[in-house]
Amino acid sequence: MNHEQAKAFVRQAVQRVVPGAEFTGLDPDASLRDTFEMDSLDFLEFVEALAELSGTELTEDDYPALDTWDGCAAHLVGEARTSVQGRRG
Repeated sequence: MNHEQAKAFVRQAVQRVVPGAEFTGLDPDASLRDTFEMDSLDFLEFVEALAELSGTELTEDDYPALDTWDGCAAHLVGEARTSVQGRRG
């Protein structure tokens, strides 16, 4: 998974929770929760959608890294790399 693919997963996951969410012109370092006015339950739904779309296991420990569009993408790419390296063992 590359950074652009990961950003696409983030966009899709947000749009599941906030239909019609617009990413055009979104600062990649802006808080997704604040920008799209997600409460705690919305954020949890977003994380679950992101995990499903990306095939990545995400836990509560990952939440701080999932606050921004770029942060989410970087985290997903890092998790994918770790997973691939783990399989090479």
